[in-house]
Amino acid sequence: MINIKQQLYNLCLEALNTRIEVAKKAMEDAQNSANEEGKSSMGDKYETARAMGQIVRDMNAKQLNEALKELATLKLINPETQQTVIQPGSVAITGSGNYFIAVSAGMLKVDGKTWVALSPATPLAQVLLNKKAGDTFEFRGKKEKVVEVG
Repeated sequence: MINIKQQLYNLCLEALNTRIEVAKKAMEDAQNSANEEGKSSMGDKYETARAMGQIVRDMNAKQLNEALKELATLKLINPETQQTVIQPGSVAITGSGNYFIAVSAGMLKVDGKTWVALSPATPLAQVLLNKKAGDTFEFRGKKEKVVEVG
């Protein structure tokens, strides 16, 4: 289970690093576009283009900040630690799916199995936290069972 957790951790790290690079590039492109628009335009058109460029840049800055926060959260996790109770850094196998409680990175494939990387703040993770193998839980009106924790 530790090998799977390490692979999931690495995939999350890769996804976050990609998000960070994409957000940085988009911020840079938006700023460059706004600067270029200023060189070739006059009056109201110039002001509108600059304002739109700033909005796009701010949106990408927010995405960058979120990705950096998630990266900091991920770096607090030791993927070599084996847990018996679901907590941040745990892998959890339930009757309905396989989960890595770490950061929101979506669906990940490891050894032919699909895993969902969840932030501990998500509703499903909140229900799973502090459960152990054999415990049952209810999520969205469905009863499920924790099969394995690692």
